[in-house]
Amino acid sequence: MATPCKQILLAKYSSEELSDENFEVSEGEIEAIQAGSGDVLIKNVLLSLDPWNRLCMHSTNQGLYFPPFSIGKPVPVLSVSRVISSDNADYKAGDFLTCLATASEYSLIRGGKDRAGLPLKKIDPSVPLENYLSFLGLPGFTAWIGIVRIGEAKSGEQVFVSAASGGVGLAAGQIAKMRGCRVVGSVSTDEKVRFLKEEFGFDDAFNYKKEKDWNATLARLFPNGIDIYFENVGGKMLEAALNHLNLHARIPISGMISQYDKDWKLADGVRNLMNLVGRCAKMEGFLAYDHITHYDEFVSEMLPLVAESKIVSKHTITKGIENFPLAFIGMMRGENIGKALVDLSDP
Repeated sequence: MATPCKQILLAKYSSEELSDENFEVSEGEIEAIQAGSGDVLIKNVLLSLDPWNRLCMHSTNQGLYFPPFSIGKPVPVLSVSRVISSDNADYKAGDFLTCLATASEYSLIRGGKDRAGLPLKKIDPSVPLENYLSFLGLPGFTAWIGIVRIGEAKSGEQVFVSAASGGVGLAAGQIAKMRGCRVVGSVSTDEKVRFLKEEFGFDDAFNYKKEKDWNATLARLFPNGIDIYFENVGGKMLEAALNHLNLHARIPISGMISQYDKDWKLADGVRNLMNLVGRCAKMEGFLAYDHITHYDEFVSEMLPLVAESKIVSKHTITKGIENFPLAFIGMMRGENIGKALVDLSDP
């Protein structure tokens, strides 16, 4: 028997800031599992709101490995979910797992492989579930790759993190602090500046909306230069950071959220890339999935830090699938502090 399912469809593409017209709340249904299919029916408990999804809401590919999402289909998102029924021996009813599912109350996982073609990953429900979409999930893993593997952070180094109050930025800053670095973050409000310094251990932070000359701001905050710039923003922020690199600086590129609402042909260009040559610096874009063989190493390091509150997470949680569109738009505007999630758990 089919399962009634409220879901969020992509209604139309956009090369400007999203509005609720880009989404449609739909009453659909999930077909019943067929014997021998290996399929798994899951109830989505938490949905992750991630900037990378925005790149797939353009009509043409914007540089990601994912093609544009399909109009009239549920929006793919990372989730924490509970197995409702299964025709797959690897998963049983009641198991909790994380995967790339859809923005819907339920998802049918074909053959036990998610929309990225990866096996569903079982998780321990005794750990707060939101952590699997933040510091123990893709944001934390992304931050760890950038700071540890690409940035090769060392004690005493100077680290700049842009979009520092989001899920990735918070993790990147705290991981760098655990390695003895001095860390400065950029954020969009004075409240977030206070949060970074008072609650998350950043050495300093600035409100980029108030600071009109970012080049001068970075000169003030980094009198000894930048060793690692953890790049989340792109455009003019990247250009400003390039002017303050130390010799052999590293720039791990997690994303460039300031450019995601624009078609790539209209994005802000960077004029001073020769600084990479002059400072013998390394700039490297990366995807977490390309480093998946290091995931167990990441978990072994992060799990005790999270359990002992040596690294502190924060979440902005919106209740109800019908509020997914406004929550996603708010995340893109930077209205969240920490990881943005949508909670679909039962009342």
